[in-house]
Amino acid sequence: MPTVLRVIVGASGSPASLRALRYAQHLAHDYDATLVPVLAWLPPCGDLADRRTPDEELRRIWAQDAHQQLQGTLNLAWGTLPVGLSVWPLVRRGQPGPVLAGAARHPGDLLVVGACPVLVLPVPPLAHQAPHGALARAFWRRTLTADQVSPGKRRAAA
Repeated sequence: MPTVLRVIVGASGSPASLRALRYAQHLAHDYDATLVPVLAWLPPCGDLADRRTPDEELRRIWAQDAHQQLQGTLNLAWGTLPVGLSVWPLVRRGQPGPVLAGAARHPGDLLVVGACPVLVLPVPPLAHQAPHGALARAFWRRTLTADQVSPGKRRAAA
């Protein structure tokens, strides 16, 4: 298993994200990794409204509100920050999916989300060097049959 250096976790404040935060805390502790709770935010009226009538003061207030929301979420999840664990909260403007994927883009990053059960395995580094051809076929996944495992022998019915 690859080394986990950072555990990135969505922290919206929903009940599912609170559960994900607590789970991510345990993972970060087990791997001796940095825990990165991430809150993605958008302006209340959306990006389009903000682009039509940009207001730097409103943007500052919205960003400040997002930081307060993340702090409130962390307080709900743990009360106080976990002792003996490196925690680096991150607030980013944007849709949650792209923000979380962007935060967890480095080797050694593990992404935890509370909205749905997801397990995504990174592509092996060698696969990036050989996107096509014989070497790429080595990374294909196929189901083995009994004949492939033991050619010429039939398995007895149990």
